[in-house]
Amino acid sequence: MFISHIVLGANDIEAARKFYDATLAALGVPAGVIDARGRLVYQYDGNRFVITSPVDGQPATHGNGTTIGFLGTSPAAVDDWHAAGIANGGTSVEDPPGIRHGTENRVLYLAYLRDPSGNKLCGFHRISPP
Repeated sequence: MFISHIVLGANDIEAARKFYDATLAALGVPAGVIDARGRLVYQYDGNRFVITSPVDGQPATHGNGTTIGFLGTSPAAVDDWHAAGIANGGTSVEDPPGIRHGTENRVLYLAYLRDPSGNKLCGFHRISPP
């Protein structure tokens, strides 16, 4: 993997913590920790995901056209991720969780949410190999 970390802005760190602790737990990720700078940090399997108030002091906004995908080990894990998101302040977007056909005969299982700050997220499981 070539990505060292992902950082998202949030205006309400506690609402973000409730949402991400629940959704990421469904994927086997430990609960986030608030660091000395007040950022919510998740570390798992060499990856780092951070939620923070914007350093410029302006309100956090979501990126139009931006999506962050989280790997699930099975369609059931993606369903659990989606349900945890809905139960913890997220909003289901696009089609309901289910099978999608990707390029070159790939079959994917996808679910989409917006977190409490409006960031678009995808629960993702590849059913057939790339």
